[in-house]
Amino acid sequence: MGDIAGSRHEHAGTKRLDFPFPDERSHITDDSVLTAATAEAILYSGDGVPDYGAAYLSWARRYPGAGYGGGFKKWMQAASGASVPPAYGSYGNGSAMRVSPVGWLFDSDDDVLREAESSAAVTHNHREGVKGAQAVALAVLRAREGLNGPDLAAEIARRFGYELAPSTDELRREYRFDATCKGTVPAALLCVREADGFEHGVRLAVSLGGDADTLACIAGSILEPVFGIPDEIRRFARTKIPGDIRRLLDAFEQVVRA
Repeated sequence: MGDIAGSRHEHAGTKRLDFPFPDERSHITDDSVLTAATAEAILYSGDGVPDYGAAYLSWARRYPGAGYGGGFKKWMQAASGASVPPAYGSYGNGSAMRVSPVGWLFDSDDDVLREAESSAAVTHNHREGVKGAQAVALAVLRAREGLNGPDLAAEIARRFGYELAPSTDELRREYRFDATCKGTVPAALLCVREADGFEHGVRLAVSLGGDADTLACIAGSILEPVFGIPDEIRRFARTKIPGDIRRLLDAFEQVVRA
């Protein structure tokens, strides 16, 4: 739901909270496509070793116009058949936007950190790219374990060396479009820290005026295990999700709820 909500605001510089939500004109982006790829890689890894690169390549080819970054597009184009191209040293927020299934499908710090690194490193093998993915995945696990938003944001920021702004109101005044992990993950954590519910947290993320779909995707992935998603919003999101992703989501939720 995060990237769906943010899809109408990417590059728009939205600096307010009272935008339409849900918005019938909204849609999924590359964030949802590659998050589905991460989930599939884990759920259907026959040998227990997820092939993240193959999953990202397969799903990106299925949805070639979903809005991928320039580096990822070149990575796709460099592929020959099913062969996965080398990573390209990215520290962009793509590694963090797609990692949330790791925090749901693994249950220990060591496993989550290892798999988050593996999911990032096939493309985003820069230290900041790996760190961003690990931070978001561990935040999801901490939320599953019952940590509230403020404590969770404080722990993740401390552990990964992120400095959080004093408030979203203060950050909003100076924040601009930033597609890096370093510029996005701390902002998402700040929204989680201040949120009083799922919708409020997503609105905060979009209202910063940055990379709205990805920022709201990252925040939303942490907000869900903290607050849950209201039924009305969940139903709306499912109307925006294509059938293949919806079927994968159903399989994912069966595993998570087992």
